[in-house]
Amino acid sequence: MECVERITIEAGKRSGKPCIRGLRITVYDVFGWYADGMSTEEILADYPELTREDLIACFRFAADRESRLLNA
Repeated sequence: MECVERITIEAGKRSGKPCIRGLRITVYDVFGWYADGMSTEEILADYPELTREDLIACFRFAADRESRLLNA
């Protein structure tokens, strides 16, 4: 679960959306970049504060959230 611990939610930051390691970059930003056709390498080049592990954590966070919704 170390990946999920990279995702933080703070009420006063980005309207409480899940962010990466307290940065102002949200999980939704990352998925939007992928949806727009950016590659992992392009994202990491454009946002050097991110790591490959951060991007993996976004997928893990979304998968865990989806699993909880389906099993609720």
